[in-house]
Order: sequence, then C-alpha cells, then structure tokens
Amino acid sequence: MNNMTITGTGAGVGAITGQSERKVTAGQLRSLRAAVAGNILEWFDWTLYAIFSTYIAAHFFDKSDSSSALLATLAVFAVGFIARPVGGIVFGRLADRAGRKFVLVFTISIMSVSSLALAIAPGYEKIGVWSSVILVVLRLIQGLAHGGESGVSYTYVSEIAPPQRRGLWSSSVFFAVTLGVMLATAVGAIANLMLDDSAMTSWGWRLAFVLGAVLGLGVLYLRRAAEESNEFTEQEDEEETPIPASLVVKSGLLTIMLACGHNCAYYIWATFAASFAISARGMDPQSAFLASLLAQGVALIMLPLWGHVSDRVGRRPMIIAMGFAAIVCYYPVSLLITDEPWTLFIAQAAGMSIWAMGAGMYPAFSSELFPTKIRATSVAFATSVSVALFGGTAPYLMTWFNQHDMEWAFFVWVGLLSSLAIVGGLMVRETKGADLSAVQSPFRIGARKES
Repeated sequence: MNNMTITGTGAGVGAITGQSERKVTAGQLRSLRAAVAGNILEWFDWTLYAIFSTYIAAHFFDKSDSSSALLATLAVFAVGFIARPVGGIVFGRLADRAGRKFVLVFTISIMSVSSLALAIAPGYEKIGVWSSVILVVLRLIQGLAHGGESGVSYTYVSEIAPPQRRGLWSSSVFFAVTLGVMLATAVGAIANLMLDDSAMTSWGWRLAFVLGAVLGLGVLYLRRAAEESNEFTEQEDEEETPIPASLVVKSGLLTIMLACGHNCAYYIWATFAASFAISARGMDPQSAFLASLLAQGVALIMLPLWGHVSDRVGRRPMIIAMGFAAIVCYYPVSLLITDEPWTLFIAQAAGMSIWAMGAGMYPAFSSELFPTKIRATSVAFATSVSVALFGGTAPYLMTWFNQHDMEWAFFVWVGLLSSLAIVGGLMVRETKGADLSAVQSPFRIGARKES
C-alpha cells in the first residue's frame, strides 16, 4: 500500500495510519450488495415463523396431543437458540477452511430450501405427530444455517470493507437484519388484510414461505457473483502459525462481554416492545405494531450513523458510551410507555438508537479481535452464544419480572449486562482501521506491540 505505516495501537494489530483512502472497486460493492441481500432474506425467513406462528401451530400440532404440544414448545422456544452456536462452530470453521463466499452461498441455499419445505410439508391431520417432528427438524436446520450465516457475514463484510469505512460498511449487517424483520412484518400485515382467516389458515401462510424461497434464488445469484475476501485468499498462502488456545478463549469471552448488552437490548426493543405495550400497558395492537414499525425506521437511520462515527472516534468510546447510555436511559424510557402509541414510538426509537451504538459497529469490532484463520469460527460462535444466553432469554425474563411487579429488577439485569460492555471496552485495544491480516491480541494489557 502507498504511504502506509504500521503502529501498535490497535488490538495487537497494525492500525493503518497515514494512508490515503483507496477507491472502492465495483467488486467490493457487488460483494456488499450480495451480503446485505442475504442478510435481509435470512431474517425475513427467520421472522416469518413468528409472524405466522398461529397458522403454523394449527397446521403442524394438535393441542390435545401431549407429545405434539411438547414438540411445539421445544420448536418455538429452544431449537433455534440451541442450534445457533452449533451452526456458528460448524459453518464458521467451514468458512475458515473453504472460504467465506462458499459458506454464505451454502447457508442461504439451506435457508431457502427449508422455507420451501416448510410451505409444502404435510400437516398433523395427514401424518399425525410426524408433522411436528418435520417442523422441529426444519427449524433446527434453519437455526444451524442462521448461526453460521450471521457470524460469517459479520466477518465477510468486515474483510471486504475499506479499512477506513469498516464501521460504516459493517452497519449494513444490522441494517439488513432490521429491514428483513420489517419486511416479514409487512408481509404478515398485508396477508391478513387481503385474506380472511379461513384462507390464511388453509394456504395463505404458505405463500409467505414460498416467497422467501423464491427470493432466495435471487440472493443465490448475487452471492455466486460476489468476490472472496482478500484476507482469506492471502492467508491461504501463509505458513501455519499456532494460535494459543488461551488467547482464543479469552478473546471469545471478551467478544461476549462486548455483545451481551446490545444482544439483550435488541430483543427488548426490536422484538418485544410492541408485545409489552399491548399486554402490560393495554395499547391497541394495530397502533402498537405501527408505532413499532416507525421506531424501527429510526433505527435504520441510526445504524449507519453510529457505524460512521465509530470510524472517526473509535470502537472503544462507542461501546463504553453505549453501556453508560443503556444503564442510565433504558429503565426511565420504559416508564414512558402508556396505552398511547406515540409513547411506544418515542421509547422504542430511543431504546433502539442506544442499541444501534453498539450494534452498528459490532461486526467490524468483533472481526478486528481475531486472526484471519480463526476469525469466522470465533465471531460466529461467540456471537451465537451471546444471543442464545442473553438475547433469547430477555423477553421471558422481562415478562416474568413484570408479572411479579418487579420490572425494575429486570432493568438491573440489563444494567449489569451493559456494564460488561463498559468493562470490555476498557480492556480492549482500539481497533478502528486495523490491519485484519496482522491481528495478534485484542487486549490493552499484555499484548505484543507491533513496531
């Protein structure tokens, strides 16, 4: 590179300084579009299950059958979250060996095929409890692909991004996540508006999953034309140098610390806020979901903004600021919610704006902590574990504490998780603009300095 110097100021890596920004190539932009399109579809497919869960339950389960009811419980609350860390390890390791592009093509194919299979699978009336088994297996497969897709896409987008814009480019991941959820919600709203309950129960819900499968063909075409990241291609020719297992474990725990606060916040503000307003504050359902949709639109603006800011001020100040903002603001903001829709919009927009401070830059931040040859595995697994432990449990804990008139106690828990982000931010080196091919240790203390 021209006019480039390497310093030891970032995550045990060479932070790039004094470098004139290179022109972004058409291949990079094509690869970014392919990654974003896949992330949108991934979360579109994943969210459809929740949107159409009532119709899926009527098709695949018999409430009078205890075995089927048990399978339904496992499918809804456990299978997806259990499968995600496994998928992170399996597909992350595959991405570190066979390439990021290969895995992203593979996982989106799995998601699309499983959506189509879900749409055409026979129901309980035809094959009994085996229909429930089929649903659980399909959801398990989706969870495996979802765990791999998420972490590997974090790595891929960060590796193809220009170093000076890595935070901005990585914000596209959660931008796509939010947009995918919004599109699935919109499809559900339109389907329920255009079709009566009989049609929805019979065949309407299937069309949404067929749509997901068809869209998957377009994403598959885009991803096949994408480029492999230079970091992966270049490290294939390098000599194998052992990475201490202790460093991998410590880096993984650090990643979880940095992620758990915004993972928990996402499930509070993005997926559960409307349901909380309806059940706990008596808000009109249609008004609540509209207010929630508008608040998510605010998040679409804040994500790239915070990603861009992290490229200017650094990752450490951003994650520390997010932790403090969450501790100070989340509980008071939640008290704003009444039965008036505008209160939900204000509270959710504020909550998601704070969440976006960490989420917008997280794919870049986490990718800058690990060496290339273990990056996809480490990021995918650590992220999936954090989501499973702290994200998936958030709605249930909030509901339980609210039912026992201890809503404050839940936000003590959220504050504790947010404080871990602050601690992690104090421990980690600054990583913005880092040379991803030279990552050593992410810690401020005890890392080997580069000269």
